[in-house]
Amino acid sequence: MKSLRTIALKEAQNRISPEVQAPSSKISDFYGSNVFDKKKMRDFLSKEVYEKLISTIGQGELINADDANQIASAMKTWAMAKGATHYTHWFQPLTGSTAEKHDSFFEPSGDGAIERFAGSALVQQEPDASSFPNGGIRNTFEARGYTAWDPSSPAFIMESKAGKTLCIPTVFISYTGESLDYKAPLLKALAAMDKAAVDVCQYFDKSITKVNASLGIEQEYFLVDLALFNARPDLVMTGRTLFGHMSAKGQQLEDHYFGSIPERVFAYMVDFENEALKLGIPLKTRHNEVAPSQFECAPIYEEINLAIDHNQLLMDLMEKVARRHNFKVLLHEKPYAGINGSGKHNNWSLITDTGKNLLAPGKTPKNNLMFLTFFVNTVKAVYEHADLLRASITSVSNDHRLGANEAPPAIISIFLGQQLDEILDEIEHSRISKKTKEDNGLWLGIPKIPQITLDNTDRNRTSPFAFTGNKFELRAVGSSANSSAPMTVLNAIVADQLTKFKVDVDKLIKKGDKKDVALLTVIKRYIKESKDIRFEGNGYSQEWADEAAKRGLSNIKTTPKALDAYVSDKSTELFTKTNIFSKRELHARHEILLESFFRKLQIEARVMGDVTNSQILPAAIAYQNILIENAKGLKDLGLSKEAIATPLAIINTLSEHIGIVKTNIDAMLEERKKTNAIEDSRDKAISYDEKVKVYFDTIRYHVDKLEQIVDDSVWPLPKFRELLFLK
Repeated sequence: MKSLRTIALKEAQNRISPEVQAPSSKISDFYGSNVFDKKKMRDFLSKEVYEKLISTIGQGELINADDANQIASAMKTWAMAKGATHYTHWFQPLTGSTAEKHDSFFEPSGDGAIERFAGSALVQQEPDASSFPNGGIRNTFEARGYTAWDPSSPAFIMESKAGKTLCIPTVFISYTGESLDYKAPLLKALAAMDKAAVDVCQYFDKSITKVNASLGIEQEYFLVDLALFNARPDLVMTGRTLFGHMSAKGQQLEDHYFGSIPERVFAYMVDFENEALKLGIPLKTRHNEVAPSQFECAPIYEEINLAIDHNQLLMDLMEKVARRHNFKVLLHEKPYAGINGSGKHNNWSLITDTGKNLLAPGKTPKNNLMFLTFFVNTVKAVYEHADLLRASITSVSNDHRLGANEAPPAIISIFLGQQLDEILDEIEHSRISKKTKEDNGLWLGIPKIPQITLDNTDRNRTSPFAFTGNKFELRAVGSSANSSAPMTVLNAIVADQLTKFKVDVDKLIKKGDKKDVALLTVIKRYIKESKDIRFEGNGYSQEWADEAAKRGLSNIKTTPKALDAYVSDKSTELFTKTNIFSKRELHARHEILLESFFRKLQIEARVMGDVTNSQILPAAIAYQNILIENAKGLKDLGLSKEAIATPLAIINTLSEHIGIVKTNIDAMLEERKKTNAIEDSRDKAISYDEKVKVYFDTIRYHVDKLEQIVDDSVWPLPKFRELLFLK
């Protein structure tokens, strides 16, 4: 009888890629064709309503009921012309994925039917939503949750073979108005950033009236053949391989990185890119990543809310298109032990409505003073709230990746590059002449500082937060994460720091200091106060861990304790005064994240026990029985002890590994029972991390030893060499 692994391998080896055809040879012909963008708004709306909607998108003004009805009617007309029959509010609950509930445009009317889509349905809906994570904000009998339209992210049409659906991006809030999603807090943080940044910009340019945070998200992922994926219960249930001995060939030859893209993968990439481009996702880059069967795609920078919506949509799209190519996309941060995991590098900057990048070095001293203002305030913000930023990127899956020599360590530090580091040092130790005229610009008595040049130094891949020329790159975000969490934190802490900066500068100006003197005086103080967060060396080294401890920097390696930063007094004050989160919302999120952590470990422990007991140990024992029969036969032939020594040694080795695996599986089961009885979520998460998870490595080690011994033909699970090297 053929095993599932044997059948899967045969299927995988005989795959034929489906034909992929772009809508046009020119991307510009179909880019955004499934998006109700500004051009289509202009075509389908009256001039008056169009201008009101644009004002709403740019300034956040309210839309009245009559205008909402016209916008809804226009959306419906456009969507139905494209073949859509249903609409949905598309939102991002705290599950980490997106959610949708489809309703038909169709309504019975008299003897017939009509298609209807009212403004009230556009602006707000009430999904039942009682089963979404809420952290205690809502009781089961208080099931109401509301989705509310986000006009700043355009509606789009999602296509499938079965039909088309108009999707309307929304926030998701409780009956009492508390946020139950990732988008609502992000929008509040962006509003806080806009106000704080504009206020500071007024020192330099009175014409600036708006500042948008921009974001480019690099998405790493693995591909595995669908049949092989389905033959691995651990991949199916947890997204990662709980067992598996490393293939003899992995990434050590460094021959996959930026290499020729395999033909089957290339067809998949082109297919999902075409679908993404129709949805207005500006994908620009594709390439092989470091590990075998690992790849990356990256878009052009967008306004941050739209960039995150597009990334969430992209991950969903990648999954759907993968099925057409008999692939499974692995977005887990560490699907395979022993090779690089996957991240989602978040490239963040600030752009004014006059087109200026506030994190781009200038060509004149005055422009560099503006650059230094936002640059140093960002450094100071990360220094003051490093633990909170660490909490925003933590998860059970990202714990496997952080500090694993392909991702930054859990210690939050900032890499600036040699030139900028030296400039900040020189400013810190300089004397500021308060007698110098204001129009002398930046340096005010600080001599011999060169013009800051763009991207003048190499990137430091070991840094969690690195300056890369005209932006900061938050490298520590996990590949499966919703970037709203870290981006909400980053924008909130920088907005808060800019607000404090303005207060500090205005105090000095009120005392009589000239504006530029006041600006540079505060910048100089901030440079000194935040110096400990700056690090230019190897973040993977033990020397850095030791040095970071001396500097007082946290090194929180696991999720349950990292999450404490969300509910600290410092974070509570930050979020409540900026109206991003209430204290109740923060504690709810803390509870949700802890529950997610221990539930995922709970699933991993269950899968590990099930697969070990029902597949791995039976295979090992079956092979052991074959060897026992072999040894008996050799003995019956009258052969010497030396002649049967080898099978006896293998039998003994198998017995040792089988015994250790079974003992540890049983012990893990007992520890899991004790842990499940713990009621407090934080205590339960810590117990799963420190008392249940500790068995995983031992069990895996001995299972992987069995994989090396047991006859290949009877081993039940596809091996790394089969999973990693796509044909």
